[in-house]
Amino acid sequence: MRTRRRINLWSSPRNISTALMYAFAQRGDTTVVDEPLYAHYLTHQPTEAHHPGREAVLAAQENDGAKVVDTLREHDYGTENVVFKQMTHHLVNLEPDFLYPMTNVLLIRDPHEILASFGKVIERGVTAEDVGLPQQGELFNRLTVTGSLSAVVDAGRLLDDPAGVIERLCRRLDIDYDPAMLQWEAGPKPYDGVWAEHWYAGVHQSTGFEPRPRKVIELSPALAAVADQCSPIYQRLLKHAL
Repeated sequence: MRTRRRINLWSSPRNISTALMYAFAQRGDTTVVDEPLYAHYLTHQPTEAHHPGREAVLAAQENDGAKVVDTLREHDYGTENVVFKQMTHHLVNLEPDFLYPMTNVLLIRDPHEILASFGKVIERGVTAEDVGLPQQGELFNRLTVTGSLSAVVDAGRLLDDPAGVIERLCRRLDIDYDPAMLQWEAGPKPYDGVWAEHWYAGVHQSTGFEPRPRKVIELSPALAAVADQCSPIYQRLLKHAL
């Protein structure tokens, strides 16, 4: 079966994008690809945040973003659908025109929750651009104007009502809802990126979308300032979420 539907899932780091990738991987009609533009981003990174496993990522992936884009647009993955789990900030130094013929979804999360998790892996020099919220707001504008945005998914709402949000998302994507998307086996996956050992410990323990814990979030002053800077962007996108 030739690939006819190419879906970009645009997220920030420390969202539930890996869990959502696992959900799509349970479908027999879908291939998933984990952050294909990560190495490209690392070769053009405009910030100073250190990424663990950087050399392994550069060795494992094509570093030339233009070549990656050609693959995303043209490669036949052998399934009807392909889902590219993407980080919004990975679009650095790339024209977004290639997205417009594709299907695009934005996955958003409260920036205070993002920074609480992100700060456990990358502690110093974190900027709003490192977590991709400004880029996500800009991408929302571009995709909306071009009619290329199919849905905005809020991580909190997804965790509170997995079946309902996934079913609505499938409807927006014009694919059949499959309840198999709600569960997967624990542990590493063959389609994980090589960076999984640094970032995926939590999701590897999961077998489905788990209710989010209700807890007080404590951030350093520097991270709190970044979260506050990003909050208006998040609130604007939240108004459009499923």
